[in-house]
Amino acid sequence: MNKSGMFGGSMVALVTPMHVDGSVDYKSLANLVEFHIENSTSAIVSVGTTGESATLNMEQHCDVMARTVEMVGGRIPVIAGTGANSTWEAIELTRCAQQGGADACLLVTPYYNKPPQRGLYAHHKKIAETVDIPQILYNVPGRTACDMLPETVRQLSEIDNIIGLKDATGDLGRLAETQSLLADTEFGLYSGDDATGAEFMLRGGQGVISVTNNVAPKAMAEMCEAALSGDRELAESINQRLAGLHSRLFLESSPIPVKWALFEMGLIEPGIRLPLDILDEQYHEPLRHAMRQAEVL
Repeated sequence: MNKSGMFGGSMVALVTPMHVDGSVDYKSLANLVEFHIENSTSAIVSVGTTGESATLNMEQHCDVMARTVEMVGGRIPVIAGTGANSTWEAIELTRCAQQGGADACLLVTPYYNKPPQRGLYAHHKKIAETVDIPQILYNVPGRTACDMLPETVRQLSEIDNIIGLKDATGDLGRLAETQSLLADTEFGLYSGDDATGAEFMLRGGQGVISVTNNVAPKAMAEMCEAALSGDRELAESINQRLAGLHSRLFLESSPIPVKWALFEMGLIEPGIRLPLDILDEQYHEPLRHAMRQAEVL
């Protein structure tokens, strides 16, 4: 049993559907929620990086989180993306998530301002002490220019309501190092890198917070179930079918490709907010090929 026992398996880093004018498309959001529940997604992450947290203002961010919780209606957990590079902004977003009924929050390391490890520790400690809701750390140095080291994760794991880590480094050696420091704890470890997610779980991780899950939730749920049960052969077989999506959903910055794929599937409109833009035409056919390989098109 891990410290974050209600969270695990195939969790989706959900897109925020938008109309072509950039306004939030709540009807499509409700349809996506049902799509994921019907296809065995185990939890929804609302307004993370894939949900365009960087381009929603505070009011919109809070509204999308709360309405997602309402749409889900307690059927699966909702984890709200509430990280920011200002500690006080992260506290306000985390309060919004708590008031909106989220089950937990996902807090990305502060981006751009590049705090030292002691600053990362103080930042997350302050948020956890200020807002009493389960919190999952999120380390994605490729986007943030900030790398939370395993020793800092270990220190933060001692805080009661910091319950897990989403590791998007794609470094399985980092997983082993983190596991060794967290031995004999109940701290949850989740992959944030689809390409290595299956192996991450086969090596003892509890789940994956996935971009691919947006497009192929049923296959991702089956792959995660196999990996978590230790069935390497089945997990790798399913994952092979998804490998094209794992790579081609990052042909341009996420969520550009995944939003285009969902539009291609007829699930959302093509809306996305600047400075992001609709997927470049040269990538349409490579992504369609991956979608056909994954049997979603």
